[in-house]
Amino acid sequence: MPYPPKKAFKDFAEEIKSSGNPQKLTVRELLAHFHQERRSKRAISWIRKNISNLGLECHPDFENVYIDTTIELRKRLTVKAQKSGKEDDDDEVKADKDPVPRIALLPAANKLPVSITRDADLQRAITLMLMHDFSQLPVTQNGRDVDGMISWRSIITAQSVDGKQSAVRDCLDRKVSIVKYDDRLFDAVKTVMDQGVVLVRGQDGKISGLVTVTDIGEQFIALAEPFLILEQIENHIRAWLDGCFTVEQLKDTLDPSDKNREVEAISDLTFGEYIRLLEKPENWQNLKLSLDRAIFTKRLDEVRRIRNDVMHFHPDGVSETDLETLRETSQFFYAISQFRK
Repeated sequence: MPYPPKKAFKDFAEEIKSSGNPQKLTVRELLAHFHQERRSKRAISWIRKNISNLGLECHPDFENVYIDTTIELRKRLTVKAQKSGKEDDDDEVKADKDPVPRIALLPAANKLPVSITRDADLQRAITLMLMHDFSQLPVTQNGRDVDGMISWRSIITAQSVDGKQSAVRDCLDRKVSIVKYDDRLFDAVKTVMDQGVVLVRGQDGKISGLVTVTDIGEQFIALAEPFLILEQIENHIRAWLDGCFTVEQLKDTLDPSDKNREVEAISDLTFGEYIRLLEKPENWQNLKLSLDRAIFTKRLDEVRRIRNDVMHFHPDGVSETDLETLRETSQFFYAISQFRK
């Protein structure tokens, strides 16, 4: 990471250590202290290292919770204190470091849903659904115990029977799927795709969110765009480089420890090897491009860094700045390719 933590964070850390009192902040605020917008692989590693070096620890772990979740920074326990802790606490720490993505990371799992009670007037439910453009509402008395769901489908189904419904309880669909806040993301997604909607039960036992197929679709689009743009960029690069170099020139880009790897075409190289290939002035001349080699390879190295973050799956996705870099690079390649035809 190119940036050290801001001075304000170092002062924050000193205050925690001197007073012994934990301090709260959101994950987003923590990232901002390190000049970051999203939890990329490198950012997570860099922040962990700095938190540890400053004598602190984070609870819960900032990687595995929603980006606007409030976390605590505490003075790190000594090894002796950690060993004297309760077994349950040790288990909790291990769970914190579980690398498996959880449904808690999704925005919709952390947005308290509009709900209604079973004794509420049916018109109230209809008004809320129309006003918020919802297809359904969870029915609960206290935010913890769920009676079911009311939806346009359950209303129509109930009215087709006798047409005398006047309260939510008369149109209640008691079949409702509830997943836990720390359930594995991909397992929970399968349930959403099967049921159409699930409720999420938070760590306090209350309903913390409602996730629909639409939410999953929006999340997929947000995560898929960088992958698709990267594929476009790599296709352009391979098209540009294909046929411009001998097999020996391609093999010359390999790491000395990897010289025995079979290479017959440009497609056998990695993204980093594309850059290494073009960093040599004599290779650059083969492309016959009236472009600045240093600027070009520097941009490719930025794309390589972003590519590494994208391949490290995280529901945060990439930062808007990095996404704009990918879009801009793809457009650059497209524009140049039009002139080369």
